[in-house]
Amino acid sequence: MTMQAVAAQVGVRAPSLYKHYPSRAALIAAITESVLDDLLRLIAPHRSEPDPAAGLRSVAAAYRTFAQADPRSYELLTMNLPPGSRPSATSNAAASAPLLALTERLVGPDDALEAARLLTAFANGFVSMELNGSFRLGGDVDHAYRYGVDVLVDALAQRRGR
Repeated sequence: MTMQAVAAQVGVRAPSLYKHYPSRAALIAAITESVLDDLLRLIAPHRSEPDPAAGLRSVAAAYRTFAQADPRSYELLTMNLPPGSRPSATSNAAASAPLLALTERLVGPDDALEAARLLTAFANGFVSMELNGSFRLGGDVDHAYRYGVDVLVDALAQRRGR
């Protein structure tokens, strides 16, 4: 992504962008924060689901729907961006809050972060493979995603009961 390409896309000249963003990195950070806000709008309503397991399943579905609807924005969220191009820690925390709240309710505060990371790693890996066309063995990919989420959420719920 170049300043020239962005300027052309929004119908201005590249120097005009510098009036709002001091660098390409600052522009990428702002775009990434906007994408995080879009994702948060999709997952935040599920935070208050009475059943945290159902909430986690809904968040996982919304995450996948978001990625499928806008693969380029999803890719931006999962890239290893250089410092200065990354969204703020505040934006990252806000985007993670619904998932962390649900995992805390499901597994307790001591394991909430680990549970959230587990679910995120599965969802990200699955969705990335799906978007890259890596699932070539046939079968129902929608079912496979739900199956994976169900297995993980059920295992986490059982772990809480130990």
